[in-house]
Amino acid sequence: MLNQHAKGWTGIQGRTAKRSGPTKSARSVTVRAASRELWLPGGEPPKHLDGSLAGDYGFDPLNLGSDPEALKWYVQAELVHCRFAMLGVVGVLVPELLTKLGVVNLPVWYEAGAMDISWTNFVTLVVVMHYMFGFAEMKRYMDFKNPGSQGAPGSFLGLEGAFKGGENGYPGGIFDPMGFSKGPEFEKMKLREVKNGRLAMMAMLGFFAQAASTGSSPLENLSAHLSDPWTANVASNSVALPFL
Repeated sequence: MLNQHAKGWTGIQGRTAKRSGPTKSARSVTVRAASRELWLPGGEPPKHLDGSLAGDYGFDPLNLGSDPEALKWYVQAELVHCRFAMLGVVGVLVPELLTKLGVVNLPVWYEAGAMDISWTNFVTLVVVMHYMFGFAEMKRYMDFKNPGSQGAPGSFLGLEGAFKGGENGYPGGIFDPMGFSKGPEFEKMKLREVKNGRLAMMAMLGFFAQAASTGSSPLENLSAHLSDPWTANVASNSVALPFL
């Protein structure tokens, strides 16, 4: 009788230990999280950020992407802002560099809007840009709502082949002259684009703050810092650090 009770107690212990251990799915999630690069090493990424998106490092402190439909839109919004920011960085730095080299004579970026436009007037320019941007954004939005629709035959005067891509945000065609979206490195190129785009967005934010606090251009500030790093720096700027 005592032996039977001992066996029964041992069986209960075994079943309890089995139930209390981590499940297979929990272990797989833990292993998958540990093998990913996260913005916070050792942290646990949100469930909706499973590492399948380009540039996904588990960063969503406000849980904005918990809605799957909203997450899809945020992905496209970030991609567009990345591309605009990269173009903006080039538009800020290259004209200034060429002006300093004596190749062209262009104003610094925050004064470019005051240039005299002899070939047109401001109102005409605004109207044309309004319709051009509106057309591009509408095509992009329609493709987001109905993927592939903008590449359908007859959707744009026979030129719809230029808008036919593999997925949202990557139209291909004339927008991919090097054919990166068709090669084996496509996923790596997507990650590189997002990384460079995020860096460009931070750079543009720095350009805005820099112009407001110093009244100078990025290359002028860089030159001043390199010539006298102990004086020309953020700690010596009363706008950046007003409490000093």
